Amino acid sequence: SFYTQRDGDDDKPSLVYSELCSSLADGVLQVSGMRVYTSGDVEAVNGTDVRLKCTFDSSAKINPDLVIISWTFKPLSGGRVIRIFHYQQKPYPPLDDIFKKRISWAGDIMGGDASIIIREVKFIYNGTYTCQVTNPPDVHGPVGEIRLRVVKTASFNELLYLVLAIGGGIAAVVFCLIVIVSCRRCKRKHRQRQLEGDEEVPRKERKDPTVW
Repeated sequence: SFYTQRDGDDDKPSLVYSELCSSLADGVLQVSGMRVYTSGDVEAVNGTDVRLKCTFDSSAKINPDLVIISWTFKPLSGGRVIRIFHYQQKPYPPLDDIFKKRISWAGDIMGGDASIIIREVKFIYNGTYTCQVTNPPDVHGPVGEIRLRVVKTASFNELLYLVLAIGGGIAAVVFCLIVIVSCRRCKRKHRQRQLEGDEEVPRKERKDPTVW
């Protein structure tokens, strides 16, 4: 049967369209927002410096005047959560507690980096660190977590990486030196051949004075 339009049906298409747009908008809002990425588990040797890497991606344009970064720490042994670092237009390192003069800013707001560096880590720094970033209107999103483990000596994997890095650097330097020396030898041989060729040409052009 054919549909017969009745009084009041004029508003139905616009109502359906409005609800559809609202649903789509809700879906976009759920997908968009602040995303924070951290390095997860980090191991550092007692007395060394460690970088706690935290990067973020905002669906809104980054405004350095509005971005707020907050770092907190919860000891492995338990206890209260401590706010150890705050950034709002400029870094605010801790003035007291166990992290006094131990934390420095290592991030780049416009580059989406909210990292910090802890100087001369101690065993009491074992625990969970959280990195929270807001960039209005992006004020909701997950909080990044890093579990720091302070050890007496570097683990086997770290020593292996260190050896490989040093070995790779030495190999690269040796390779560059070999290439440079080889290039110089090739140039010298090329010059010698040119000189020998220049000397042979006049000899061939000389004639026997007894022959007319």
